[in-house]
Amino acid sequence: MSAYRDTRPPWRVALGNVIFESDTRAGRAFDLLLIVLILLSVLSVMLESVEWIRASYGGRLRDIEGAFTLLFTVEYFLRLVSARRWWRYALSPLGFVDLVAILPAYLVLFLPGAQYLLVIRALRLLRIFRILKLTRYLSEANLLTSALRASSAKIVVFLATVLTLVTIIGAAMYVIEGPRNGYTSIPTSIYWAIVTLTTVGYGDIAPKTGLGKALASLAMILGYGIIAVPTGIVTAGIAREQARRDAGRVCPNCGLSGHDGDALHCRRCGARLPDPVGGAAQGVGE
Repeated sequence: MSAYRDTRPPWRVALGNVIFESDTRAGRAFDLLLIVLILLSVLSVMLESVEWIRASYGGRLRDIEGAFTLLFTVEYFLRLVSARRWWRYALSPLGFVDLVAILPAYLVLFLPGAQYLLVIRALRLLRIFRILKLTRYLSEANLLTSALRASSAKIVVFLATVLTLVTIIGAAMYVIEGPRNGYTSIPTSIYWAIVTLTTVGYGDIAPKTGLGKALASLAMILGYGIIAVPTGIVTAGIAREQARRDAGRVCPNCGLSGHDGDALHCRRCGARLPDPVGGAAQGVGE
């Protein structure tokens, strides 16, 4: 298969270097300016939700947010224009986040109050890891993602077990307490079971009978044990994934293995180590 030929005109290449690359001075300045604008945009949405601020400055805040939306819309289309493969950017996770970040501003025309969903723009702050060259954190994020993916079957079984438990406990509590004590239906009782099993305990519904209190005590005790299960599953998955990556980092000079994930040189002979498995993701503007 032949390599992809970049047929973009020079102005698109230059624009793409500024928008997608953070190695140049212009690209770094663009990304840092974008981070500041995102922070200001999220702050304006948060301030508008405060009643007395909205009453005094609501119009100005909405104008400011409209200006931010216009800027981010233009930026999104500039990314589409300047990318080597616009569809690759549009279908990438970062491209999807960029699109979702501006959609609530237009949804407000059909759904009042949707403007408060603009706080999703905070997801775009994840770009700061790439801008500041914090590739180690990106590698650790990939490690966590791989561990969650490897443990997905166990997590699904655990969630199915929890759903079964709360259904049984909720139905039993409905039979024991009944509508007279606030358990007006099985779904309401299941809600109480979920709140109790997760040790949240809102207190809006509470058992009154001795048998109901005994069942509630059992649910609380089970809750403490259940909380530890997903933690253990994910921790074991992370340990396995880290061991797999470390085992693959064998010194090419002396053959020593088991180096730390962020090690650059062999601890025995000082030779350069190969890059860890599953490094940081490449940019989508390529």
